[in-house]
Amino acid sequence: MKKIKRTKVKMKAPKKVFVCTECDAQSPKWYGVCPACGMWNTLVEETYSAPAPGRGGASRPSGVRSHAVPIDELAKEDCTRTVTGIMELDRVLGGGLVEGSVVLLAGEPGIGKSTLLMQLCGALGNEKKILYVSGEESRPQLKMRAQRLGTEGAKIMLLTETDLDTILNEYDRVQPEILIADSIQTIYSANAASAPGSITQVRECAGALMGRAKADGTSIIIVGHVNKEGGIAGPKVLEHMVDAVLYFEGDRTQPHRIVRAAKNRYGSTNEIGVFQMDDKGLTEVENPSAMLLLERPLNVSGSCAVCTMEGSRPIIAEIQALVTPTTFPAPRRTSNGIDYNRMCLLLAVLEKRLGLRFSACDVYLNVIGGLRIDDPGADAAVALALISSLRDIVIPPNLIAMGEIGLAGEFRTVTSAAQRVKEASRLGFTKIALPKRCINDSLTKTSDASLLSLSGIYDALMLLGDAKKTDSRSAYANAK
Repeated sequence: MKKIKRTKVKMKAPKKVFVCTECDAQSPKWYGVCPACGMWNTLVEETYSAPAPGRGGASRPSGVRSHAVPIDELAKEDCTRTVTGIMELDRVLGGGLVEGSVVLLAGEPGIGKSTLLMQLCGALGNEKKILYVSGEESRPQLKMRAQRLGTEGAKIMLLTETDLDTILNEYDRVQPEILIADSIQTIYSANAASAPGSITQVRECAGALMGRAKADGTSIIIVGHVNKEGGIAGPKVLEHMVDAVLYFEGDRTQPHRIVRAAKNRYGSTNEIGVFQMDDKGLTEVENPSAMLLLERPLNVSGSCAVCTMEGSRPIIAEIQALVTPTTFPAPRRTSNGIDYNRMCLLLAVLEKRLGLRFSACDVYLNVIGGLRIDDPGADAAVALALISSLRDIVIPPNLIAMGEIGLAGEFRTVTSAAQRVKEASRLGFTKIALPKRCINDSLTKTSDASLLSLSGIYDALMLLGDAKKTDSRSAYANAK
């Protein structure tokens, strides 16, 4: 009998590529700098394999097709929102969860992301069908947290799974209105040969969940980890794919937590929500200004209040400065809550325009309560706090200052001056220092406080001229 020759079919090995974590560009070999975006040390080795035949990507259910629709018909449809019942979260989201939207919630480990989402389940558990997918915790752990927070709801479904296919099958069976994935770094797809949490896996799993959200109108909340630099772990394309990116900020040693919107296609990106962590979970803080000024010291130099705008909300915070003679050849500069480069710029302006010798002193700047201020209108308060600490002059507790300082020492206008003045008057400030161009007749008539005009940096120094000096042995108390 004639022998039949058998040919061996060679299976192609998975292809290895290097993917940039910033721009998601692919390269056949490793480079120190990304050829596409120019960022250093961002190329990570990944294993790429072609998707299974007939699947066409997990982002869209089989049999579903898209059709073009006239824009006039879309304009008649209103954007449906689901009010979560947590007012601070609704403020950041722009009024609530939008149907078919994908929200990415990121923050440091242990900051309270899972606690917030469990409280969200408790607020909507009796109205909306929720599927809570956890890849990091077991069912007993989730049950213990739900009991501690008092979370109840007949429509809350818990699933502890990391396989994407199993999650999608359970999604089709339950058909939830809200899906929570905690976290996206723990979910993996069998179509990608790389490890869970890698760039390929995160992109594949996020795309699959996003496809279901857009096709079925399900609101999806994805929890994301952060890297050591503070950015969201995984590819940068993840932030471009989702509809909203929320950062959960705060110090784990402090009770205050802030939810900040970095991206929001359905609302403002400058809104923040303020919470306070206690043994019963996260409590909403409706009046953050009063909370931040609750323990403000009196008759102490280096402390000044400022009103900053966070979206549409004015918030009054306390800025503290400590200026001490240095014993080192190079003085120290430390900033917490204020941009370091901005602090150095203001120190240079004060030295050049007023002749104050900060170059012989260590400077420490801090915003109380863990709040981070990016508003340039806080320049006036920072300058007053620095001058007050250097010359050891107490700033009157009823004085609040706001205004942007230019390199020439001039004060420039701030946005939403009327809202800032109204918030400051509500909290009992009787002297409000503003740039000269912000003060007009309508603002003067509507305000009960005394409005002080600031045209140059010398005017800020004159504000402290009538203040009473405290006893001090500092050699720089009378520095000019």
